[in-house]
Amino acid sequence: MNADYLNELFERVDALRGYLDYEQRKVNIIELQEQTQDPNFWNDPDEARRIMKRLDHEKGMVAQWDELDELRDSIRVYQEFLEEGEDVSDELEQEARKLERKLEVLELKNMLRGEDDHRDAILTFNPGAGGTESQDWAEMLYRMYTRWAKKNEFDISVIEYQDGDVAGLKSATIEVSGEYAYGYLKAESGVHRLVRISPFDSNSRRHTSFCSVFVSPVIDDTIEIDVDESDVELQRFHASGAGGQNVNKVETGVRLIWEGQLSDGTEEQVVAECQQERSQHQNREKAMVLLRSKIYELEKQIKEREKQKLEDSKSKIEWGSQIRSYVFHPYNMVKDHRTDHETSSVEDVMDGEIDEFINEYLLSISATEKTE
Repeated sequence: MNADYLNELFERVDALRGYLDYEQRKVNIIELQEQTQDPNFWNDPDEARRIMKRLDHEKGMVAQWDELDELRDSIRVYQEFLEEGEDVSDELEQEARKLERKLEVLELKNMLRGEDDHRDAILTFNPGAGGTESQDWAEMLYRMYTRWAKKNEFDISVIEYQDGDVAGLKSATIEVSGEYAYGYLKAESGVHRLVRISPFDSNSRRHTSFCSVFVSPVIDDTIEIDVDESDVELQRFHASGAGGQNVNKVETGVRLIWEGQLSDGTEEQVVAECQQERSQHQNREKAMVLLRSKIYELEKQIKEREKQKLEDSKSKIEWGSQIRSYVFHPYNMVKDHRTDHETSSVEDVMDGEIDEFINEYLLSISATEKTE
């Protein structure tokens, strides 16, 4: 094992301690724990849960750095054994690789410092023009993101799902819950382009399909978004599960349509649907949360567009607007047009292996922030 490589890892561990504000986090833990000891702590359940969530986060970040430090000590012991003539090179390399993997995970998590990065995420899928082709592509992306979420131990709930006419889906909305779900998935907001030999074309011609993925954070009572309910149209529909299962003949599904003016003066129509709950009232409450979350994301994009940190979610779903291309024919390649990162492992990507694309995007916006 190269000594320079190990020294570089050790230096990154030390540097990360500073980036993490490690000592301040330990102080934060003590202060937060003191708050939980207050007899009136649970008088305000929402505030108590917010404090507990922050406490768990601070503890987690400190514990993860401590684990890196322990791995570094273990590697140093193996280095001493190696110098004394013991054959522990395999064990040393194994510990070094483990340290590198865990270091990369924590370095990435440390980059998620946006005001909404810690929140849960809402993903909305909308196929572009092209009928069955685009609707099938939307379902493939839906599968890719649900697989990614499961592999990363995030919880998933299907809020709305409409089957395509022949295959795929017309629209779908899912909620991905877990620590930093939005922080990671914000990298995926935009138009995704597919090039393949169509399974629906009897002449086996090559087709290009588009689907937009809109990602917004799940907002809570700490964020104020004023929505005049007189501007919201309520529509009811028969709810059904993903894939057409569990069809409900009662109109419990709710669709809310808001038309209004955003802070930059643009007129916008925002639609939110929910059909996951048993009652219309519950679906309406959930749909209102989704509606407010989508409006909040649009307002965020207005502010961040000036800094070019986010793609314009209102881009047309057509040529030239895509953030990523997935090519199945005449060669295999997935390429992100924002970072130029690419891979030929198309099957792995469609099976949910998209961390490398998320990482590259987060690294790119982190580098941009440092130069501003």
